[in-house]
Amino acid sequence: MSDDSIFEYLHTEIVNYTLLQSKENDLSTLEYIGYTTGYRLIERLTREWTRFKDELETMKFIWVYVLQDNAFRFLTRISPKHLEHAPKFVAFTCGLVRGSLANLGINSTVTAEVQSMPSCKFHIQVNRN
Repeated sequence: MSDDSIFEYLHTEIVNYTLLQSKENDLSTLEYIGYTTGYRLIERLTREWTRFKDELETMKFIWVYVLQDNAFRFLTRISPKHLEHAPKFVAFTCGLVRGSLANLGINSTVTAEVQSMPSCKFHIQVNRN
């Protein structure tokens, strides 16, 4: 079994468990789990690096210019007729990106747009303080 499959199964179980614990299908817990994971991931990846000099350099590190994924891993196994369930499977990733950026000193809002399965577009809005 490949590492990708294991990660997909783990993600699915996190979504299922979190939504079972939630009374109103609240996705904020999933987003928070992603946020803390992203924050800690960047902490480990950049431990020995100097901080980036500006936002553009930071965004290059995180995104590598990819804003849209036409075969988003966590949506590939969901039937296109179940589009209403897509937010459950992108909330973690939105949090992951937001947490990663927060650790790099960028306060942001990250949302996802799914118009057709398995395509997903992430929108990142940097909040200027």
